[in-house]
Amino acid sequence: MANLGTRIYTRFRGRLVGKDADGRCYYEARTPNRTGGGEKRHERWVIYHKGEDASAVPPEWWGWLHHMEAAPLPESARQPWQQPWQPNQTGTADAYHPPGSDCRGGQRASTTSDYEAWYPEG
Repeated sequence: MANLGTRIYTRFRGRLVGKDADGRCYYEARTPNRTGGGEKRHERWVIYHKGEDASAVPPEWWGWLHHMEAAPLPESARQPWQQPWQPNQTGTADAYHPPGSDCRGGQRASTTSDYEAWYPEG
């Protein structure tokens, strides 16, 4: 969610490049700025939905946003083995908790006798 300053800056200095599947808008500055290394490049930014953090940016747009790609990856470039993007689930009810985790009762499966401890020759 953009504050007033970001909306004004976007209106006068930004050019809409596109939107992702969830409706986030991606912008690029109309004129390039000088970077710390002296090169000129266009500033890029995203307008998030209210309550989102940076992990909400899907992979198709992440490379473009960080100047690794000249254009966002088209949906047609996705491979069949790539899973759909989902936000970071850490700290939510949907977070992964392996068997034996305190969040799942803390009971681990008992060990079997297939383990032999190694002792150095001494």
